[in-house]
Amino acid sequence: MKRNRLVYVFFIIIVMGLGLASRKWGYMLPEVISKYSGDTLWAIMVFLIMGFIFKDKPIWMTAAFAIAFSGSIEISQLYHGEFIDSIRGTRLGGLVLGYGFLWSDIVCYIIGIMIGACFEYLIYKTKNNR
Repeated sequence: MKRNRLVYVFFIIIVMGLGLASRKWGYMLPEVISKYSGDTLWAIMVFLIMGFIFKDKPIWMTAAFAIAFSGSIEISQLYHGEFIDSIRGTRLGGLVLGYGFLWSDIVCYIIGIMIGACFEYLIYKTKNNR
């Protein structure tokens, strides 16, 4: 597996834009999509960032890194020290670190990372069947 980092930067920016749009205009979407799309897109972005960083690793390993990172961030939300909460109080800190632990976020992360891995697998398979 060899990933093109330029392509990954492009997709990371697209997914970030979709995630921010889902937060800003979520009221225009069906409730279930509005409620869970941001976390799912965040997980897809994490998968893409892991693919960017570990460009030569297999898809399953990239997905495992993304799940471990996402799970760590979610578990960190159980801790509410003054310093970390001050970081969470900023817009960027809140977007990256979140605010409170939710099991539904874990489910969204797994689904998002699976979407990213499946998409990457389909592209890889299509590319190699030419």
